[in-house]
Formats: sequence, C-alpha cells, structure tokens
Amino acid sequence: MKFSKKATLGLLFSLTLIVAGCGQKSASDANTASTGTSVPVKTETAKLNVQVSFYPMYEFTKNVAGDLANVHTLVPAGMEPHDWEPTPQDIASIEKADVLVYNGAGMESWIDQVTGSLSNASLIQVEASKGINLLEGGEHDHHHEDSDGTDTHDHANESAGEAHDHDQADEATTEQHDHDHDAEAEAGHDHGGLDPHVWLSPALAVKEVRNIEAGLAQAAPEHAEQFQQNADAYIAQLESLDQDFKAAVTDSKRKDFITQHAAFGYLAKEYGLQQVPIAGLSPEQEPSAAQMASVIDFAKEHQVKTIFFETLVSSKVSETIASEVGAKTAVLNPIEGLTEEEIAAGMDYISVMRQNLEALKLALNE
Repeated sequence: MKFSKKATLGLLFSLTLIVAGCGQKSASDANTASTGTSVPVKTETAKLNVQVSFYPMYEFTKNVAGDLANVHTLVPAGMEPHDWEPTPQDIASIEKADVLVYNGAGMESWIDQVTGSLSNASLIQVEASKGINLLEGGEHDHHHEDSDGTDTHDHANESAGEAHDHDQADEATTEQHDHDHDAEAEAGHDHGGLDPHVWLSPALAVKEVRNIEAGLAQAAPEHAEQFQQNADAYIAQLESLDQDFKAAVTDSKRKDFITQHAAFGYLAKEYGLQQVPIAGLSPEQEPSAAQMASVIDFAKEHQVKTIFFETLVSSKVSETIASEVGAKTAVLNPIEGLTEEEIAAGMDYISVMRQNLEALKLALNE
C-alpha cells in the first residue's frame, strides 16, 4: 500500500488506532531484529523497545544497544527502502516503542507524517544524520572536463559551506523536523534534493553511531556507560575500515568509478574519488537517453573497465552500458538492505563494506 496520498494517510492512521488498540503482545512475543513481528511495550524490567527504519540503522543500533534492547527493523530484509512505506501495523509498532532510529536527510520520506500522528509523547526520536554536513544531490557527481583536461568540479576540496549543516548531535533525539516531505512523496522519493547515503562513509558512520548512543542513553540513562562502551568498541572497527579505505585509494591508478545510482557521494568525497552515477539518488529513477549517452562517453573516454551495479535492484542498465563500452560488471553495495543470501552467510555492514573496498581496489587499478 502506498503512503504518498494524503487521503490514504488518513485511512492508514485510522487503521493504526484500531491495530494499536487490539494488537498488544506479551514479552514472550518479542523479536530481536527483523522478523516483522510486534515488539512489546517496555516494562520496568524489560529491555528497551527500539524501532529502526532500515538495515544500516539496525546494524549501528544493535552494536550500541547490545543486550539492553530489542531492536526491530521496519523495512523487511531484501526490500529496497527508497520505495518502502509503513503499514498500519508498522505505525502501531512505532507507537509502542521507546526509541525510533532513522537516518534522516530525506531517506525516510514518510517520517514526519508518521511521527506527527503519534500519541506517544515519550518516544525518543533519533535522526542519525544530525550534525552531518549533507551534500546536495548531484553536488558530488562527475562533471565533464574542460578542453585542457581539467575537471570543472573540485571534488577533493568541496567547501563545507556548500553543504547543509545540521544541528549538533545532542539535539538529535528531541527535535521535531520541519522538512516538508509532502512534495517529495508526490514526486517519488527525491529526498528533497539532499543525498541521504551518509552511512556509506565509514567516517560519517561514526557520527551516526554517536547520535544513536546519545538517543539510547536518553531513553535509559542508567545504561549510558554501557552504551558508550559498546559504541566505542564498534567505532574502533569503523575507524579501522576508514583507514583501510584511505590506504587503498592513495596510490590507485584512477580516481573515478561508474555506479548504478548516486549512492556513493559521501564515500567519494571522503577519499578523494569521483562518482559517476548512471541514475540519480534513488535507484527507482530511470536514466534518460542523454544521461546514458553521457555515461557511455565518459566510460569510453576514460577507459573504464568496470561498471558497478547493486544487489536490491535490476542490473539491466549497468549491463547495457558495460556491453556498449566493453567493460565488465561488478557489485558495489549501497547497503540499503541485506539479501536473504547475505543474511544466511552472516554478512553485516563491516563485511559488506570490506567487499566494497576490494571491488573498488580492483576497479581503480585497472
């Protein structure tokens, strides 16, 4: 069921009240992550009930919360989160939660309308991207070179003044958001022009983890020290990953890469790379004939040998371009969700990002 029409929203919220009223469950019905079942209201001795929007938020939250919370992911495994909309049951689960964690920056186009409908005044809302300088969509994409071979866009030295400075992390858990997502929802998840994919930069993932830590500590201050210890341990892994990315790209033969949609702008900016996306910020967007021709011209001119695609959407466009320019295809995973196969293999954010690192190392040295 789609959520973008206001009339439909009113119906969903009415249904939510019914579901919330008759859908209470006992503590024995709780799940820990992604089964899609309801999570019980926290009692005096129960764990925190935390709802998170999609996979990276689950990964970060679970590593901070440890055994002190039941963490439930709203977007089911294997589903592309850009086009996901909450059901009445999902809204009822949010209503009963202690904490709601979401990425923000327009990733969850439904967030303001849903949270604005809730009666749970004690719900702690954590916008994980708070305090991060957000890029405009397209700000970090490739520009054609001048006749002298100089790139017309300085990727390595983009001013922080060009980005959008959110409030500080300690404000992340309490504010209602004044972004207007009505037009965005009608336009088809265009994120309001901002790039939400901050989690793909390990350095920025650290900031998201700290925001989540602050939110959990606000919800359960008696466990603040444990949350900090857990966050510190996980951040050590993220910082190691960050250093490995820096080392990998320092002496690479090339700095550009072609990817299926514009998800890797923060990663590219962090490590001095140039993302050349086939489509826009949402994988739902179909590239125009002119965009396809531009990417093909770029690939031929720069002798690109690998065209990246991703796991949760069709690879047809990437395969078409690869065929046209005589390149191969490979996966560069935006980690917007894990497939059932990745879950069965025990994959997580760190391991998928290390796969991305190896794929980039190969492509940047061809």
